[in-house]
Amino acid sequence: MKSKSINQLVAELDKVFSIFIRLRDIDADGFSYCVTCGKPMTLKTSQCGHFISRRHFATRWEEKNCAAQCVGCNIYTQGKQYEFGLAIDMRFGVGTAQKLLIQSKNKFKKDKAILQILINKYK
Repeated sequence: MKSKSINQLVAELDKVFSIFIRLRDIDADGFSYCVTCGKPMTLKTSQCGHFISRRHFATRWEEKNCAAQCVGCNIYTQGKQYEFGLAIDMRFGVGTAQKLLIQSKNKFKKDKAILQILINKYK
């Protein structure tokens, strides 16, 4: 069997990580609430929102950088980054959003072995 390309592994990791985050944020009644507006959502209607854009690979799969978010906030209002940052600091402690911003500037080498380890972790 042919090994997967880096791009295929990134796509697979994005998918399993998104499901992980959305499941993490669901309560006992099967609902999550948008991190930025509080709208109730189900697993199917929620998205994996990112405080720091996914284009920054150093924080793309960082759990503290992500939360369940409604499509309105995630897509149509560019993630409501300010509100997202406030929510991160409330959840993980003051200064966490700033640390994520700094972390996002780090280099991330897209290595097949590392990507596969992360895929296995989030499955």
